[in-house]
Amino acid sequence: MVTGKSIITIKGVKEGLVFLLDDRCDFVELLDELNAKLDKHGQQFNGPIVHIFIKLGARQLNEEGKERIRAIFRKQGNLLIQSIESDPPDADPEAESVPLLHTMTGMVRSGQTVEYDGHLLLIGDVNPGGTVRCSGDVYVLGALRGSVHAGTTGNEEAIIAASLMRPTQLRIADVISRPPDEWTSAEPWMEYAFLREGAMAIDKLTSLGRQRKEVMLFKGV
Repeated sequence: MVTGKSIITIKGVKEGLVFLLDDRCDFVELLDELNAKLDKHGQQFNGPIVHIFIKLGARQLNEEGKERIRAIFRKQGNLLIQSIESDPPDADPEAESVPLLHTMTGMVRSGQTVEYDGHLLLIGDVNPGGTVRCSGDVYVLGALRGSVHAGTTGNEEAIIAASLMRPTQLRIADVISRPPDEWTSAEPWMEYAFLREGAMAIDKLTSLGRQRKEVMLFKGV
């Protein structure tokens, strides 16, 4: 058993008692110490009901582990556990944040600018003179006749897709393109613009799987 600093600290609060349990020691050792402490101070815990709040620190316990703690406190009939809580796990700095997918219905009119952080699904049209700017992708379920800037923060993997691709200007990251006449096909499929070796290119949206090897995950708002 660890000597020196106690692996269990008890603090009195307005609502009752808080038990701070060390999160680095062996769990069995912790249970033994908890048993010993409650036995030693059993007389002090006699009397009316005392509400107990247990803090596990960084230790994460399943329900079986929590029940082992509850069983120890049940020996003292007046100690009533209100909560057994662990600190939230630290966020993984290596984990990629999931981009937001914004959904908008309506029309982006001439002189209007729509701007989002994340991806945009626009159910409507972008009229000539209208502008859409997003840090992620832009998907237009309608006619794109205005200007769209995707990947505004420098994301060269961003794409611009539309049911009818007739833009006045497309921009992905820092690459600006006024699409040539051959882009304006009359075929009944969605198209998307993307960067290929630093230049703007266009393809059917059904080909997006070849452009992106992973399925994108969106967090809706």
